[in-house]
Amino acid sequence: MATPVIMPKQGQSVETCIITQWFKAPGDKVSTGDILFSYETDKAAFDLESPADGILLETFFGEGEEVPVLVNVAVIGQKGEPADPFRPFPVIPDITVNSSLAQPQPQHISQPQPQPQPSATGTRFRISPRARRLAEEKGIDYRKISGSGPNGRIIVSDIEKPAAGPESSFAPAYTDGAEFTEKPLSNVRVLIAKAMHNSLKNSAQLTHHMSADARRLLEVRRKNKEALASGSESVELTLNDLVCWCIIRALKKFPEANSHFLGNTIKTFNRVHLAIAVDTPRGLMVPTVKNADRLSLRELSEQLKAVAEACRKGNINPELIQSTSASFTVSNLGSYGVEMFTPVINLPQTAILGVCTIINRPADLGNNIFGFIPYMGLSLTYDHRAIDGGPATLFLKEIKKQIEKFQVD
Repeated sequence: MATPVIMPKQGQSVETCIITQWFKAPGDKVSTGDILFSYETDKAAFDLESPADGILLETFFGEGEEVPVLVNVAVIGQKGEPADPFRPFPVIPDITVNSSLAQPQPQHISQPQPQPQPSATGTRFRISPRARRLAEEKGIDYRKISGSGPNGRIIVSDIEKPAAGPESSFAPAYTDGAEFTEKPLSNVRVLIAKAMHNSLKNSAQLTHHMSADARRLLEVRRKNKEALASGSESVELTLNDLVCWCIIRALKKFPEANSHFLGNTIKTFNRVHLAIAVDTPRGLMVPTVKNADRLSLRELSEQLKAVAEACRKGNINPELIQSTSASFTVSNLGSYGVEMFTPVINLPQTAILGVCTIINRPADLGNNIFGFIPYMGLSLTYDHRAIDGGPATLFLKEIKKQIEKFQVD
């Protein structure tokens, strides 16, 4: 029996999702777990896996189209099985346009229609209502576009990213010698841009920089690697895991940094809900590890890796990537060689720590002996509306202390 593919509901507030890319086409053989398509909500991007083995009989929405949650997107079955019983109802009608009359004529379609052919009175075009509205808003002549949707239907992505060529008078024919290329922002990129701009516009941000002697962390990391090699340890600890452990301890001593600034009030958390910035193919995502202060070092390491991997795979719980889910955020650019930066606060949080690369610097080792010590850069950005410079500096010094005197409770 055929199996419907349903658009998931990602979070209580999500009503629609946008299909960004199909990885399978009608007629393709699919197996359970294969990625069928990618989609975006207003907060994140995800991949949808096939719920069954069989043939992808039909897809009901194209790339760029907005789909209500819990609606059938496609159907999987065996060759010859009908797909129409799973077609979303009511069916959104196509708009058929006669180029010679330039007048829209709705057609209520309940069955797949063949690709329209040129007629004596002109060429007929199939275009979704949303794509047609977008084309009119942009002043685009959609009659010169080749549709990529089912049966040649013009869909939103065709309007947003028109193919270059002789039929596309409004899109430049890009060549190797082109001066520039241009493409629309992804939904995730738009959201990141708005969040970063709003953060800087609506808060008083200031950054303090400090360095911490990283010898203790490097020694713990070395011993962990040896234990992994010998089989006596099963969890690989990263430097980021160790730094996050130190930050959590510092936050317990300086709870004013473990808070949300809400205008006339400050919400101070009793537990540490730690967020980490994760670079993904879709853009920056910031998932949260809830109650991180209750975890052991190994549990913390496992949780940090789990939420980061979920973001990269596109199946992170949407509730965990809301800025209100975390009480403090860490952004680690050390692996990129960044020596100093000014991270942007994830409002309404009051602070964020940037972790920088380790640099060997000359220092006094004692007894008039000088040598090189590995120092890790720390960049704390805080909202001066919520925290004054003195407490912010003391908090940063406590992180430095926790790193230099690292220990597991």
